[in-house]
Amino acid sequence: MSTDTVSARAGDPIRPLRYLWRVPLLLLHIVLGILLCGGILTWNRHDVMKNGREPFTHRMIRWWSTILLRIFGLRSVRVGQPLADPVMFVANHTSWIDIELLHSQRAACFVAKAEIARWPLVGWLAAAGGTIFHRRGSNHSLAAVMQVMVERLQAGRSVAVFPEGGTGHNGILRVFHARIFQAALDAGVPVQPVALRFARHGRRVVDAGFRERENFMQNFLRLLGEAPLDAEVHFLEPVPSTPDGRRRMADHARDRIAAALEDKPQ
Repeated sequence: MSTDTVSARAGDPIRPLRYLWRVPLLLLHIVLGILLCGGILTWNRHDVMKNGREPFTHRMIRWWSTILLRIFGLRSVRVGQPLADPVMFVANHTSWIDIELLHSQRAACFVAKAEIARWPLVGWLAAAGGTIFHRRGSNHSLAAVMQVMVERLQAGRSVAVFPEGGTGHNGILRVFHARIFQAALDAGVPVQPVALRFARHGRRVVDAGFRERENFMQNFLRLLGEAPLDAEVHFLEPVPSTPDGRRRMADHARDRIAAALEDKPQ
């Protein structure tokens, strides 16, 4: 395993210079996001894909997310094709930026922890984008969240979830919780695994995600100064629907994502 696979390169003398131009661009982009959420997204948040064509609001979400990634030095790269709405996307989770990474390729309603709803500005932006908030550890909250997921899916919106139940560290892919897959079964929609992978020169960089005991702001500032990376979104083969085997669906999704995350022989 290469050094880049384990962590991002150390001893980067250009890091301070990157902040000089990235911070002003980020502030301008946030202002633009506020205007978009206060206008287009607020008025058209229930738009859905028709005949495989994305509504204007979804294209705006993808555009804004792509530019945000570029400000952080991340080039969004799609591998494979996402299914047409509605579909439940299940992805690995290592960083807060995973949401924007998937949004750069397909606008979807995410399931996120309830604490985000109370974050200044971020919570409002997330809610405007259709985020479904869940109180971790609460079975009552999970039941309510799954009902909302089913309603969104039946209405024609795609939903994206992180079945690990939290962010991982050091490139380790944790066990997928199977219960969340019931929403796709109840709504009668396919489940498509999505592997989110950061790479430099084709080699995986796991250090782009949260480090152990690193909080949101620490990760945010560290990524803002990082050297450029490729941010890959691998849309994989859907998993077979098995009403009597949610565990099997979860394991199949995890196995496909794990295989996509591995570095390929040069």
